[in-house]
Amino acid sequence: MTGEIKVADWTAVAARIRAHSPFLARQMDRFPAVTDLLALGDYDAALAAAHAIPAPDDGIARSLRLRKGALSLVTAAADLSGAWGLDRVSQTLSDFADQALEEALMAAFAERYPGEEPKGFVVLALGKHGSRELNYSSDIDPILLYDPTTLPHGEREDPADAAVRIGRRVSELLNARDGDGYVFRVDLRLRPTPEATPIALPVEAAIGYYESMALGWEQAAFIRARPAAGDLALGDYFMQQIRPFVWRRSLDFGAIDAITDISRRIRDHYAQGQAFGPGYDLKRGRGGIREVEFFAQVHQLIRGGRDPALRSGNTRHALKALAVAGVFDDEVARRLDEAYVLFRTIEHRLQMVEDRQTHELPKTAEAMDNVARLHGLEDGAALLDLLRPHVVWVGANYDQLTPAEKEESLFHDEERLAGQLAEMGFTDTDAPVARIARWRTGTVRALRSTASREALEELLPGLMRTLAAAPDPVRALNRLDDLIGRLPSAINFFKLLAARPGLAELMAELLSHAPTLADALGRRAELLDGLIDTSAFDPPPPVEQLAEQFAQLEKGEDYQALLDRVRQRVNDRRFALGAQIIRGGDPLEAGRGYSRVAEAAIEALASATVKEFEAAHGKVPGGEMVILALGRLGGGVLTHASDLDLVYLFTGGFLTESDGARPLGATQYFNRLGQRITNALSVQTAAGPLYEVDTRLRPSGAQGLLAVSLDSFAKYQREEAWPWEHLALTRARPLFGSAKARAALGAILAETLERPRDFEALARDAVKMRGDIARHKPPAGELDVKLAPGGLVDLEFLVHVTQFQHNMAFDPDLRVALEQLVAAGHLPGDLVAAHDLFTRFLIVWRLVSPKSTEPPLATQPVVARACGVESWDALLESYAQARQRVGEAWAALAAPYVEEDDAGSR
Repeated sequence: MTGEIKVADWTAVAARIRAHSPFLARQMDRFPAVTDLLALGDYDAALAAAHAIPAPDDGIARSLRLRKGALSLVTAAADLSGAWGLDRVSQTLSDFADQALEEALMAAFAERYPGEEPKGFVVLALGKHGSRELNYSSDIDPILLYDPTTLPHGEREDPADAAVRIGRRVSELLNARDGDGYVFRVDLRLRPTPEATPIALPVEAAIGYYESMALGWEQAAFIRARPAAGDLALGDYFMQQIRPFVWRRSLDFGAIDAITDISRRIRDHYAQGQAFGPGYDLKRGRGGIREVEFFAQVHQLIRGGRDPALRSGNTRHALKALAVAGVFDDEVARRLDEAYVLFRTIEHRLQMVEDRQTHELPKTAEAMDNVARLHGLEDGAALLDLLRPHVVWVGANYDQLTPAEKEESLFHDEERLAGQLAEMGFTDTDAPVARIARWRTGTVRALRSTASREALEELLPGLMRTLAAAPDPVRALNRLDDLIGRLPSAINFFKLLAARPGLAELMAELLSHAPTLADALGRRAELLDGLIDTSAFDPPPPVEQLAEQFAQLEKGEDYQALLDRVRQRVNDRRFALGAQIIRGGDPLEAGRGYSRVAEAAIEALASATVKEFEAAHGKVPGGEMVILALGRLGGGVLTHASDLDLVYLFTGGFLTESDGARPLGATQYFNRLGQRITNALSVQTAAGPLYEVDTRLRPSGAQGLLAVSLDSFAKYQREEAWPWEHLALTRARPLFGSAKARAALGAILAETLERPRDFEALARDAVKMRGDIARHKPPAGELDVKLAPGGLVDLEFLVHVTQFQHNMAFDPDLRVALEQLVAAGHLPGDLVAAHDLFTRFLIVWRLVSPKSTEPPLATQPVVARACGVESWDALLESYAQARQRVGEAWAALAAPYVEEDDAGSR
């Protein structure tokens, strides 16, 4: 038998109530009309009747107590009969708590300030009330907040005194007990420092507390908080302001430690309720309700800052969302949910007996049998048999969150430290000994606090062992030292690594091989957060889905917040792609991923910028912004460090004027808009940098207008463009604008590229251009895959000139164009492999050797593996052969068109 019993006959349910629940039996006698409706099986009508009990003459408190009694009877009967499940029962009780708070608050205002609107005062529900999961007999744990500027108060009364008096009166109305019982026990101790603060707090002071001083357990408590009564707009404002405290993008393992520490303290404090059997505490016991809730909350805190879908305060909803997101298996979620429903159902049975807020199974056999039979079981032994497997499984599952025993270490024995490090694998122990000593002195800013040094000591043995096993231990250690030196505080960083040992290994790899990623980690150590599950190593989704993710904002956030959000999300993705490459992913796939990320950033930021601009200047009738990508972005394959080559165009006529409050002519409008979009993509904000944007490939170059009309663009390409500009258009691709506008631009590109032309003149210009590049921008060395003779630039010129020679294969993806030319017999087939080798080489090179110098010995195998060969020597051989093939093909094509001045630059 599970917690959700089958619908039972009312006669049998009533008999169980009479035999096993004195409290409910009294309610049946007190509310005969409600009982009659229950006997008919009409639970909705019985609920309506409970809410409609006439208000007595002696005030709101007694009215609420009577309605609460009748409501208790209805919810218990519907629960015991199986007509309502746990969710319906808990939500009905929670909704009544909202209603009771609202009516008590209205009464308090009416008593003190007749005729005044009850504004400037809000009741926040926390705990099970906040998540609409109230127990059958439960406290409510509200926090009372007020706005001193809008709260009604007497002429000589301080708003703080007025708020306290209102709060005290609300509490009195709900807490008062007489022969009719009580409404709710009100516990106000969850407010900040309850021993020193008044029961009602000014909203701005509360915001300041949660932003700067709150404890980890308070962060977890607010997962289930919501405005429940009073000035709900004020409550929404407060919740919006503290959202960054609750849902942090970077992992806060201090808060997670606080939750697990609470759990350990509960297990210790309620030791007598830990052993399963009579007296077991269903709420606080090992494997009980709290451990289901805490298990969900820990995972919510880890991931909810980045995924709003995981933020539900409701335990069952949270478990389902976490499973859908792949945080843990569906089977784990199912078993936790099944256990939670059963535990909460039996908890309700315990409380139904005499309306006591108890969570402990009875200690006597007689009382245990009574609860079991109220639930419909034979005896207490059957109840224990029902609960036992769930309690055991939940406890074992929750133990996974408890840190393993700390490693015994002699790291504090300075005399033995060097020897320990040598045993770990450090061949040179002087550097790590010196680094550890410096960290321990507290001279590094991030390690000045005792808490941060304690976090370091907990991590240190495992961290040094990981660094010792790194491909280049000293380089990794030095970069880690640089990273720590840039952090404002190292606590979260160390706790993250301690909680996820696999991340330390990955970090050591990144620090050993990828200075670009090491620098990014130094700016934002929380970039490691994105690698806590394997989904970070999946390719980025399609551009449309990415753009939607990038553009997501929380309630109340504006355009400036979007600039930060996009930077965070883009850089998370770029960092993950770099980690994929270092971990053995295909650089070509990563390059396409980099491109999709950039396109999505353009879509998200350009759309938002257009909207902002239209709010001030209106729209240009018949006109819209269109963005054309060229270069590597146009070709759809970027590196980690690529800039964005963009051209801004617009549809419609340039004589039109916008229709907003501050109208602008079309040309001025779209030129200003283009500059705004460039700024949105390139300006560094508090969240860091995004992309460098290069607009010099626009018509007339840097001297021309930033944005021109499509008609002007088409005319320029027909009449004025230089041959090199047509070469650049072979990599052009419309990225932003309506489908119609993109199609119109695509038609202009096709017409420009495919029109008849003097090929020999174009080829001479192309050969001269390549010579100019060789003279003015020489390669940094033989390994400069882009600029070295026979390298990627030569291959690009070879493909583009061949495209015009045969007037075909004008695909912006260089590899696709090359394959089409090879298939047509215009270029040798081995150039495709050369293209792939060069492109992989360039993408991984930008990560491991940004200055195009030979990488460290330990990194050379990483580069070779990324390029698909077995060793560094084999890579150098393949690279040389590919350069020779490309150089020979380019020289053969260029030979007839080389002018005397360019002969030496081939």
